[in-house]
Amino acid sequence: MKLGWTQLAKYGKRRLPILAWAPGYRPTWILQDMLAGITVGLTAIPQGIAYGIVAGLNPEYGLYSAFMASFVYIFFGSCTNITIGPTAIMALMVQSMVANYGADMAVLICFLKGCIITVLGIFHLGFLLDFISLPVITGFTSGAAVTIASSQFKPILGIPGPSSSFIDSVVSVFTNLDQIGWWDTLLGFGTVGVLVGLKNLPGRRNGTAWQKVMWMIGLGRNAIVVVFGTGLAYAFYVYDMEPFRLTGSMGQGLPPLSWPPFSTEFGNETLTFVDMVTGMGTTVVTMPIISTIEHIAIAKAFSMGKSLDATQEMLALGLCNICGSFVRSMPVTGSFTRTAVNYASGVRTPLGGLFTGILVLLAVGLLTGTFRFIPRATLSGVILCAMYYLVDFPTYALLWQAKKVDFAILIATLVACVFLGLELGIVIGIVLNLVPLFYYSARPEVEMRVEQIEEKSFIQVMPEETVSFPAAEHLRNGIMKLSEKNSSDVIFNCKNVKRIDTTVAKNIKLLAKDLSVRGQEVTFTGCAENVKRILGTVAPELTNRFTKDEGLSV
Repeated sequence: MKLGWTQLAKYGKRRLPILAWAPGYRPTWILQDMLAGITVGLTAIPQGIAYGIVAGLNPEYGLYSAFMASFVYIFFGSCTNITIGPTAIMALMVQSMVANYGADMAVLICFLKGCIITVLGIFHLGFLLDFISLPVITGFTSGAAVTIASSQFKPILGIPGPSSSFIDSVVSVFTNLDQIGWWDTLLGFGTVGVLVGLKNLPGRRNGTAWQKVMWMIGLGRNAIVVVFGTGLAYAFYVYDMEPFRLTGSMGQGLPPLSWPPFSTEFGNETLTFVDMVTGMGTTVVTMPIISTIEHIAIAKAFSMGKSLDATQEMLALGLCNICGSFVRSMPVTGSFTRTAVNYASGVRTPLGGLFTGILVLLAVGLLTGTFRFIPRATLSGVILCAMYYLVDFPTYALLWQAKKVDFAILIATLVACVFLGLELGIVIGIVLNLVPLFYYSARPEVEMRVEQIEEKSFIQVMPEETVSFPAAEHLRNGIMKLSEKNSSDVIFNCKNVKRIDTTVAKNIKLLAKDLSVRGQEVTFTGCAENVKRILGTVAPELTNRFTKDEGLSV
């Protein structure tokens, strides 16, 4: 019974990580967590508003998405540095659904995505994501960044109206040059310049007092430009001037606590749950996958040498989305920008999320009237800078130098995502990436050579890796062609073959039969027990052909 309780306690700490770190929490850590949480909150507020707009929702939806995830992750998150909330990619993926079916679609897919990710975590199915490679992930992320950045061309230039795609964004800018708002343009590009400058300030967290001030200014740069833009717009408003296009009115107060919408009304039409899920299309499948990949990649990057429990992170991400859907949240996942801010701020535990959530809640409850004065050009500048830093240029250089095929897959995924859409783009990338995988599975490296021992020649066949069914026929044909030119016996060296399947075993049986017709024999050396068992089952007549040697010394 004692052992059982011990195992239960360990499992409880794994699935509820707060039980592991809370008992050892030091009072001195509270100030560090508070500083980090507030700093992240100052980044989360302007980004939340911006990503709500990118999703086609009212700005407050981005803020609704920021606070609940911060609270939930305190209890279920296993990575100290990571922060969960709205991201540019999640916003872009729900954009078309919101435009066609309304805001309830974003909330419902948040709930469904959370359920799917939680189930994947419970059944330990995260390994399926390993089939999506670095080139595909990088290409997808870059494609999303280009698409999102292009959607901000019109707002940063003060041109009214939304954009539906990269091509539409570019074309609509050149066809509406006469509608450019020069005040918006000046403010937007000025915002970009200030953000780049503040990011590169020579500040250090552990430096001199002046360096610490520079460091804090750099971390809070998004909040600084938004506050400045808002103040500037309000100053003009006081004098009955409105030179900028503004965010506009927001919903008042805190979101209602209610069930996710399993039906909705949009455009004088009532949509049932089935109608809503049907309207989501492939996004209901691709979004959980992309969200989980994004989150796990960030968690690995900021695990700081500690082992990462991917299953627990999937459960935490799923629960953040499920709980968020009860407060009208759009889909959320790990945020690289805010996680980097959290880490740079010296957070000690996930408790920093408490202060982030409180700050966002205060903003939602007290400042909604102020948010209407935020210029859209300012938010566009924030988004454009974030998208630039989302493009992983070092990985481009790495793939180009290491393997051109991987670089080509990256570019193909990027182009497909930009011109064909994110869902189709990542599917194309995965398919292209699987082609080399299938090819190498069907054509494994096999060394075949004729050697002489004691004036007797042998054909040695030695696969360099495990052989599976796609390669079975190719392997058999290769041996048969070589044995036609040389009537020697065949030695099959299996030291590198850890497993085979019945198709391979069946082809080896046929090979042995064909060779015996010519008066040649096949002998097996260095076989693992698993290989012997399968060969012995499929071809019992070959069981006397096994030797313990791993070469031609038989």
